[in-house]
Amino acid sequence: MNKNESITLAVTDLNNLGCGVGRIAGDGRVVFVRGAVTGDVIRAKIIKVTKSFCVAKLQEILTPSPYRAQTDPCQAPLACGGCVYRHVTYEHELDRKREYVAHAFRKAGLSEVTVLPVKTTGRVGGYRNKGQYPVTKTKDGKIRAGFFASKSHDVIPADTCAIQHPSFAPIVALICDFAEKHGWSVYDETSGVGLLRHIYLRVGEKTGQIMVCLVINGETLPCSDEFSYTIRVGLPSVVGILLNINRENTNVVLGKKYITLWGNDFIEDELCGLSFRISPDSFYQVNRDGAELLYGLAADRAGLSGKEILMDLYCGTGTIGLSMASKAKKLCGVEIVSAAVDCARENARRNGITNAEFFCADAGNRENILRAAGGMRPDVVVIDPPRKGSTRELVACLAGLEIPRIVYVSCDPDTLARDCVWFAEEGYEIGEVQPVDLFPRTGHVESVVCLKRQIQQ
Repeated sequence: MNKNESITLAVTDLNNLGCGVGRIAGDGRVVFVRGAVTGDVIRAKIIKVTKSFCVAKLQEILTPSPYRAQTDPCQAPLACGGCVYRHVTYEHELDRKREYVAHAFRKAGLSEVTVLPVKTTGRVGGYRNKGQYPVTKTKDGKIRAGFFASKSHDVIPADTCAIQHPSFAPIVALICDFAEKHGWSVYDETSGVGLLRHIYLRVGEKTGQIMVCLVINGETLPCSDEFSYTIRVGLPSVVGILLNINRENTNVVLGKKYITLWGNDFIEDELCGLSFRISPDSFYQVNRDGAELLYGLAADRAGLSGKEILMDLYCGTGTIGLSMASKAKKLCGVEIVSAAVDCARENARRNGITNAEFFCADAGNRENILRAAGGMRPDVVVIDPPRKGSTRELVACLAGLEIPRIVYVSCDPDTLARDCVWFAEEGYEIGEVQPVDLFPRTGHVESVVCLKRQIQQ
């Protein structure tokens, strides 16, 4: 098999990157083809050859799969790479996500664990309440915003996005138009020169409140008063206009310093019947409706009766724990980001929740856990770690404290399965794994599972 050779390929699988998978007849090597669907028969051009696999570019669909979507809901270029399942029926996407989770557990040696069908709200578009748009200057001198191409930092200009909140597109267009008319320079990653780096937007879907934040490579914004006035007049739903200062030559989007040009440095939203204040750097699930579904499933598995000490580790702004606080005797949240802890305390106060305390500390430390729980052992612990998962040390710590029940919320099936192996080695029984589709059309999937300590006879 040689590069640039064309082949006919029967597509037999679809991975979580949205690539169709097939095998070359008579060769046996796996071929990955972006845009191909399980059940397709295609013509494809080989663009990469290794000893174990090939990558090919879709040229022609000879026989379309029954799982292929009839229409593409997104106007963004395919190179965007965000909605990897945009060419697949939603039913097939859910099936593949369940298999993705199940495969992670089989790979970890936990094939006996039951993975349930994926839960979903059914909403597949316009659900993202947070947008980060890199800014670029086109060849004809126009300032445009869009998205990074898959596996690169090349900006693909895009006016719309099928999964971003519909309020974002006109805001981005207005900002780019203002920047162009007022001669703002655009940041170049290679040289480290230029002012405007990203447009960062957040919206409270229930409240309608919008935060506008410009990420700049500088300390001040030219014509800032005029810019604020333009936004306020043109976009009455905006409640805060901020600058984020990022002068580092890095691909990290946000810097550490914020300047408020006008209004609030936060927005408010409602989730699980509670009101939450969200600062620009606070974690808040990007799919509000999906988060309500996920947190409800987590609460079911927590099995609270009102008598328990509930601990929320990696608690962020406290959303998961506070959504369960009314069913617990006491809620203790632990989070290492101090700004998020401040927001969690404010969220408890504004909702009249008096049985909750939040601590700024490392969640993986036994002393911190006991101190947060007032020296008592928690009855139920909820953990929602970052994508890299938990740590062996925290698993051993929770096992050493003999926590009876642990509800694990995960955004990565592979690290969830790995951590479940560690919990099993510490004597925990792994319950049914419930995937939840918080990120329709993308390759990501959340999961929740309850781990119960086995009682030694």
